Amino acid sequence: MNVGLVVYGDLEPRSGGYRYDRRLVEGLRERGDRVEVVSLPETSRARAFTQNLSRRVVRDLDRPFDVLLQDELCHPSLVGLNRRIDREYPIVSIVHHLRASEHSGLRRRLSRELERAYLSTVDAVVCNSRHTRAAVAELTAAPGLIAWPGVDRFAGLPTDAEITARARRDPFEVVFVGNLLPRKSLDALVRGLARVGGDWHLTVVGTAGDPAYAAEVRDLVRERGFANRVDFTGWLDDGELAARLGSAHLLAVPSTHEGFGMVYLEGMAFGLPALAAASGGASDLVTEGRTGHLIDPSDERAITTTVEALASDRDRLAAMSLAARRRFERHPTWDATVDRVRAFLEHRIARSGQSPA
Repeated sequence: MNVGLVVYGDLEPRSGGYRYDRRLVEGLRERGDRVEVVSLPETSRARAFTQNLSRRVVRDLDRPFDVLLQDELCHPSLVGLNRRIDREYPIVSIVHHLRASEHSGLRRRLSRELERAYLSTVDAVVCNSRHTRAAVAELTAAPGLIAWPGVDRFAGLPTDAEITARARRDPFEVVFVGNLLPRKSLDALVRGLARVGGDWHLTVVGTAGDPAYAAEVRDLVRERGFANRVDFTGWLDDGELAARLGSAHLLAVPSTHEGFGMVYLEGMAFGLPALAAASGGASDLVTEGRTGHLIDPSDERAITTTVEALASDRDRLAAMSLAARRRFERHPTWDATVDRVRAFLEHRIARSGQSPA
């Protein structure tokens, strides 16, 4: 197949969505397909709309593709442009999560209508979770595929014996992994931990996606007198991140929304139960009371109760840790995901009347 992929910037950013796109590109190329990445400039949403008028982008997409993939996050730049392309190939949108889900009120309604308009210009969608697929189905009747992200970025995962032994150690180690953004609810996590009795420690891994919010959380930690209990590591490479995950007891990322939440699965690879939001794609991975806990991110007392319950009952912690590891082991590999997406693309090409190159 001759495949195009439209993204903002390049595929190097470390967010889950970009990792998904990157692994898909690598997998298709390994299977002999030609994949050309079409990069759009990263800019503000207002300026992104002007890219719909760009002759350069139209020329970049005027290629003999068999199929054109588009990261749905680029929808502000493509909602009008897709209608201008003189094409024979199908367009398939990769949806990690809908932007509208990040907002409320009028902003949510406007974002929802913009995404509805964009999705009306594509021929099919690939979604990363059942939750995302259901949300997309509210906006378009386009055929879709659920293709879960895989996880194989870490080597040397702990054994069951090591996971069980770790559950007995003190202090109780909590790890947060993600960009420091308001929707990740790190502030709520800190406030919830502030009420926890006993010895605990929090490691925060991630860059300041929103510098003002990151500064606010750091100030909160200092105000509560927990500077010696909370470490902000910034970005870590895979080896350093593996070391942090391997020594933790609980992965806590109570985001208000995650389309899938790859970080929860990565934590489960190390036998970490997840503290996640009941809304969003985390419920595809986290079984309440078995592989983690699903809460309302605004309920700081639920965070307190969850951490105290696990810290005070290490037998329960060990059982949930092993259950989390089993959940990871049942999850599809990247190879299986790429094969699934590739078959879907071939079907869409055949439906369009083309023969893959």
